[in-house]
Formats: sequence, structure tokens, C-alpha cells
Amino acid sequence: VVSQEATTRTPRPKRRKKMVVRRAAIVSTARTGLAKSYRGGFNATHGAVMLGEAIRAAVDRAKVVELGEIDDVFAGCAFPEGATGMNVGRNAALWAGCPSSTAGTTVNRFCASGLQGVASAAQHVVAGAADVAVGGGVESISLVQPVVAKTTVPEAKLMATWPALWMPMIETADVLAARFGVSREDCDRYGVESQRRIAAAQEADLFADEIVPVSTVMKQYDPKDKKARPTDLEYVVARDECNRPSTTYEGVAKLDPVRLQDDPTATVTAGNASQLSDGASACVVADADEAFKRGAPVLGLFKHYAVAGCDPDVMGIGPVFAVPKLLRQAGLTVDDIDLWEINEAFACVPLYAMRELGIDPSKVNVNGGSIAIGHPFGMTGSRMVGHALLEGQRRKAKHVVVTMCIGGGQGAAALFEVVPPS
Repeated sequence: VVSQEATTRTPRPKRRKKMVVRRAAIVSTARTGLAKSYRGGFNATHGAVMLGEAIRAAVDRAKVVELGEIDDVFAGCAFPEGATGMNVGRNAALWAGCPSSTAGTTVNRFCASGLQGVASAAQHVVAGAADVAVGGGVESISLVQPVVAKTTVPEAKLMATWPALWMPMIETADVLAARFGVSREDCDRYGVESQRRIAAAQEADLFADEIVPVSTVMKQYDPKDKKARPTDLEYVVARDECNRPSTTYEGVAKLDPVRLQDDPTATVTAGNASQLSDGASACVVADADEAFKRGAPVLGLFKHYAVAGCDPDVMGIGPVFAVPKLLRQAGLTVDDIDLWEINEAFACVPLYAMRELGIDPSKVNVNGGSIAIGHPFGMTGSRMVGHALLEGQRRKAKHVVVTMCIGGGQGAAALFEVVPPS
């Protein structure tokens, strides 16, 4: 006889298999040298070419990964139009030699687009949507900005409620410096130190493991005759070409602020702001267990990523909101981080972030940053990831953070764990 209790008893659920938590490894990195916008080596080079060269070199450096194994490419680009339009992520993958089965997308988070590209690739791998992906970024300010300047279309309601969405980035930096008390002298001295650190790093050949030489054709202009047609010049971008090793504080202090006529309290000058430049960067991201199994030269592990919003007129304070979110995710403190890469969009950005977050300046941008080396908007975040991991290996660091401010009022930050070189 079967009792009523037995017939109504809830069946015991089947034991679930233990979920395997995937990790994403940054297997390799490669980037172009950075060339001055408009008059530098990449002033006539299509975005797909620059990023394609970086992807091909990064895959080659991964050693145990083939182009055909790449499931997806995530390309950051702040202005994905013109020569960086038509889904430059997919086009660059094909230019690099990936088969038609390799997918590609272009992501835009303005100046953090390259960092977003790496994070998206890593998150894709962690989620099991890809075994191998590429995250990176590209920007051709030379070819795209002249078009963007003529085609930007504000929206009426947003212009009435959030007009700073269209505020020039230089103006937002002047507002930040004035509102939060970052002095012109501190900005100038910071800019000079960035130049010094980049020059020292170049002298020590610290960027050799990052840069891939790119042969191209540049447009050469006659500075004495602006009406003359430019000539084509075969050229190789083999190094970063933007920095000025002879920069002194005395020289920088003499520069007039860019917006002096509009704002007598302005502090941003050519000496304490990032340079406009062109370039591309790519990082190969793969399932960590498989990468280690194959003996790949893993640089580090992706751990966490955070973004946060802030007022558009002081977009440069974005890292102050993104970093605490990131550290809370990881259960870490500021003092647990061994190296910081804080993008030098303007000197006031890292100066304010270090002050507000309590970051030791000796751990920040140890080999200089965008003020000296240049800032191709959509590329820089990926460059910073690659450099932070390589420098982390040299210094035997464990945790590194890359963080950036973002036009329109955002901040982004990513945490990586450095893997010692084998």
C-alpha cells in the first residue's frame, strides 16, 4: 500500500554538475608607433590597415594561436566613420588575414573605446561565447576629424538640458581645473615629467615589445606653401614620433592657454594636454586554461571591469567614480594595486584622480603617457593595457589598473593580474 505522503513527496532534484568558471588571458599585444595627426606618418593610412597590422602582429606574438582560430574582433574607435567606418573591426580582421568565418564588431566609448574593446573580448571569452578573441582599438584623427567637424549634429532637447555633451574636451579640462583647484603650475610640471619618462623609456627600449613597424605612404606638405599639392612619400612608422625629449618646465610655462581669449583663468596648453595622433593596438585574448596548456606567453589575466557616469562638463573626473566600483568588485584597496595607467587626456585628469583616490604618484604612468606619446582616442586604452602588463612583468607586479576619462561624462577602469614571464 502506497501512502498519500509518499505520492506527494517532492522528488529529490538531480545534482548539478559543478560550473566551470572560465578565465580570460591576455596572451599577447601589439601596436603601431604613434604618428602625429595631419603631418605624421599615418596621415593617409586607412584605419583597417593600422588595426590590421596590429592584429596580425599580436597573433604572431601569441605563437600558439592562428588567425583562423579568432572567433571575434572587438575594435574600439571613438569616431567610427569615414576611414574608420564600415565596421572597421571586421574589416581589419580580414585585412590581417583572418578567414571570412572570423566575426568583428566596432565599439564606441569615446576615449575608452580601446579599453572597452579589450574588456568586451575578455568578457566574451569568460562567458564562453568565444575561445579566442581580439580586443583593441584604432583612430585616424588625420582622416576622420576634418569630416566629423563638419557633420556633428546636436539634438535640441539634449542641447537644452545637457549642453556640455557638445562641449570641447579642452573646455571640460579647464572647468575641472578651476572647479577642483588643480593649478596651472602642477599641470605644467606633470606634462614635463610625462615627456621625461617617455624619453627615458625610449632610451631604455621599453616599447620594443609593443611596436610593430608599419610601411605606408604619407602625404608630405610644404610648410612654406599651404596651397601646394602634397606629395606621396613612402614611409615606415617604426617608433612613437610625438614626444619632445627636450621639453623643459620653463618652456612649457611660457605657453598661452588654448582658450585664453575665452577664459582668462584657463590652464590647458599644448604642454599639459595629450597630443593628437594616429595609431592602432590589438590584444589577443583567450581562454586561460587553454592558453596555459598550449604554452602561450600569457601576459596577464583579465579580472574586472567597471564604468561610471559623471557630469559631462567635468568628464575628466570619471576615473574617480569608476575605480572605486572596480575595487569593490575585486575586494581590493588602492594600496593593493602595484601599477596604475591613468590616461593623460589632460594633466589635470591624473592629478585629480591621484589626489582624490589617494594613489601613490610613483605607481602612476611610470613610463609617461598620452601627453608625450600621443592619444589616438579609440586606440589608447588597448595600448595602456598592453604596456601595463609588460611593465608589470618587468617590475614583478601583481595587480595593475587601467583607467580613463570619457567624453560626455564617464569613467572606465579595468583590473588585470600580471602573469610572470616563463
